Amino acid sequence: QVQLVESGGGLVQAGGSLRLSCAVSGTIFSIVHMGWFRQAPGKQRELVAGIFSDGTTYYADSVKGRFTISRDNAKNTVYLQMNSLKPEDTAVYYCNRNGANYYAWGQGTQVTVSS
Repeated sequence: QVQLVESGGGLVQAGGSLRLSCAVSGTIFSIVHMGWFRQAPGKQRELVAGIFSDGTTYYADSVKGRFTISRDNAKNTVYLQMNSLKPEDTAVYYCNRNGANYYAWGQGTQVTVSS
C-alpha cells in the first residue's frame, strides 16, 4: 500500500519561504507523475504543481514564478519550495499521484501565511 507523508509546513510571514517534503513509499516512485495539492478552509482541493517522471514541471497560474516542485528519486521524495508566500497561500498541502487514480491521501501539512 502506498503511503504519503508530508512535512515542512508552518507559520510564516508574508514574503517568507517554506520547503515542503513528501516521502513516498510502497510504489516505484521514479515512474510516478506526482503533484502537490492544497485545500483552504471552505474551498475545494486544488492542484498547485506537478512533476512528471522525466522531471518536466507545471504550475497553477497562482503560484507560477514563486513555487518550485522537484523530486529526488533516490530518496523517494518530492519537494515544494515556496517563496514570496502570500496570505492566500494558507492551506493544508498534500502530495499525491497526478494524472491517474489518486493514492490514499496523507495527513497533509499546514501552511499558514500571516499578513
